Amino acid sequence: MKFIEFANVCEKIEGTASNIEMTKIVAQFLKSADDLEIVTRFIIGRIFPAWSSEELGVGPSLLYNAISMATGVKETQVKDMVRDLGDIGLVCEKLCEKRIQQTLLPAELTTLQVYKNFRDVAKAAGKKSQKKKTGLLADLFGSAKPKEARYIARLVLEELRIGVGEGIVRDAIAQAFDAPKNEVERAYMLTNDAGLVAVTAKKGVEELKRLDIMPGRPVKMMLAQVARSMESAINDMKEVAVEWKYDGARVQIHKTNDEVILFSRKLENVTKSLPDIAGAIKDAVAYNQAILEGEAIAVGEGGKPRPFQDILKRFRRKYDIEQMVKEIPLHLTLFDALQVNGKSLLHKPLSERRRVLEKSLKKEHAKIDVTPRTVTSDVKVIENIYKDALSAGHEGVMLKNPKSAYTPGKRGKNWLKIKPIAETLDLVVTGGIWGEGRRANLIGSYLLACRDPATGNLLSIGRVGTGMTDKQLAELTGLFKDIIIFEKGKDIELKPEVVFEVGYEEIQKSPNYESGFALRFPRLASIREDKSVEDADSIERVRELYKIQRG
Repeated sequence: MKFIEFANVCEKIEGTASNIEMTKIVAQFLKSADDLEIVTRFIIGRIFPAWSSEELGVGPSLLYNAISMATGVKETQVKDMVRDLGDIGLVCEKLCEKRIQQTLLPAELTTLQVYKNFRDVAKAAGKKSQKKKTGLLADLFGSAKPKEARYIARLVLEELRIGVGEGIVRDAIAQAFDAPKNEVERAYMLTNDAGLVAVTAKKGVEELKRLDIMPGRPVKMMLAQVARSMESAINDMKEVAVEWKYDGARVQIHKTNDEVILFSRKLENVTKSLPDIAGAIKDAVAYNQAILEGEAIAVGEGGKPRPFQDILKRFRRKYDIEQMVKEIPLHLTLFDALQVNGKSLLHKPLSERRRVLEKSLKKEHAKIDVTPRTVTSDVKVIENIYKDALSAGHEGVMLKNPKSAYTPGKRGKNWLKIKPIAETLDLVVTGGIWGEGRRANLIGSYLLACRDPATGNLLSIGRVGTGMTDKQLAELTGLFKDIIIFEKGKDIELKPEVVFEVGYEEIQKSPNYESGFALRFPRLASIREDKSVEDADSIERVRELYKIQRG
């Protein structure tokens, strides 16, 4: 397929306001598309599956350098144009128009060529990797027509800016290949790869139904919601399985013989950062092949959990890992089994999955165990377990329905959490404002957004920034400086990839933000580096919390 065909479709979608019409356009495109697996990912701004270890490793600065190299325009001028136009794609398009007026028309690019070039960028490693990445991207822009360059530049930052999210693509796949929406949804939750789902749906519904959980390909994790009370949980479930809610980081474990892969909640491969946990699994897990879930806890003196930020240091560590293993030891407690020896357990009740899990360890191990569980319908028993969990330094308890199946990516009433602290929201950071005076070189406040699952769009809900020290603002500015998409005056647009956990006094209705809500006295509780944009809270959850606070 010619890449210009993809670019034309993107431009058509970009000029469309209706989600229904967008879905139709995407469906028509997918129905006739070559390179279906590639373009399905491209249309939602992805190059590789979310869980793939492949990533471009390209930020705005490197991209500006590549555009400069391809067009002969100084990098400072590229930055100025981005500041004026607010879109790196439009800047690249304009600069390529000027280049083409002075040179021969570029040859036809195909989507496969663009994808292969991206893969080469992702593979570039070593001391000269940045130079190699820049050269590969410059070559790509040199071969692109202006409109193609617009969308290539946006794809590099995985920010296509056409309003097509996962929800629209899932509906479009169903429409294009006459597949039931629930089967497309199920397949996506099990594979986390829209490209694979589209290719399989094209083969027929029966093939789509055969897509299942498999080692090496993480499943979207089942989610919990806050319980109204212990009594209401028992009323709803009759009896509950009670577990501690650990102050740790969730991991999904994929074991095949002696090969172990660990995925974070964001579905990132974190195996290299956690060699002690991987080694414990190889040593202690009895099953030859298994997909399990558990919580990694940073262990301090006396067995007390260390701060959550210590766990994140382990998860994101890429160098001097052995030293970090010594400094921040981890313990893994297992709480679910999703597949064992090739047999999926997702549709089995929790009680049956638990029996399988209890057989998972062939011996006692200092670094790994199975989470203690009590099944009860007595509120006093739950209260005692809750107090024990808090005394041990953990967050509270989980109340789970013993009869419930594992539902990937879903937040429902079968898993409930009880914590003593006020409820928070996990929100995506989409923008910021430069400070004033002595804080002029620091980002002083951050624009926050919740998700709209129906469209995949991010809806603004407020700003956070007050109450932070200069040191905190400096650390955050350092975190965000490489993902600034454009600046206009003091306003900054950021690549939406960081999630803030935000506390607040109240949710209020407001016409000033796209969500229709605003947070009163928001405060930054933590940076949730273990969560992806897809894990951020939805507009439905905001509405639910708004209703709860109003009784």
